[in-house]
Amino acid sequence: QVQVVESGGGFVQAGGSLRLSCVVSGRTFSTYNMVWFRQAPGKEREFVAVVSGRGDRSDYADSVKGRFTISRDNAKNTVYLQMNSLKPEDTAVYYCAADTTIAVPTRDSGRYAHWGQGTQVTVSS
Repeated sequence: QVQVVESGGGFVQAGGSLRLSCVVSGRTFSTYNMVWFRQAPGKEREFVAVVSGRGDRSDYADSVKGRFTISRDNAKNTVYLQMNSLKPEDTAVYYCAADTTIAVPTRDSGRYAHWGQGTQVTVSS
């Protein structure tokens, strides 16, 4: 059973920073592609960033490229999302998810079978 638990959300002013963490249970975490999605009120869930199991490949949504960084510590079964230069439009519930199929990292939410409960990020103007 793979469990995913996010933390680190909160309230921040525009231009500020937050770091989200996502701890994942499972013996083979280093083989999981890990992704962050977000969902703002009234909007569909959208891709934010993904990282491969070994951390050697990553991909970002254009809206966050250059501001957000995804990373992972396989010794701690943890993936991070460092968010800098936050904007009000980054306000959303952020979700972490795991793909345990050992495939190429993808933006397709349907490929991720294991999701966390989400953590709220609110950016004030």
